[in-house]
Amino acid sequence: MMEYTAVVKKERDWWIGWIEEIPGVNCQESTRQELLETLRVTLQ
Repeated sequence: MMEYTAVVKKERDWWIGWIEEIPGVNCQESTRQELLETLRVTLQ
């Protein structure tokens, strides 16, 4: 199983995040929980 580094930040009303090891995998959601789930799905 691969491990990745997710960078997660709160910017005003949005949570933004990306995966350090894979360029182009970045997401934006209204909650931290939604963001983490979206990042997981995007990695698949």
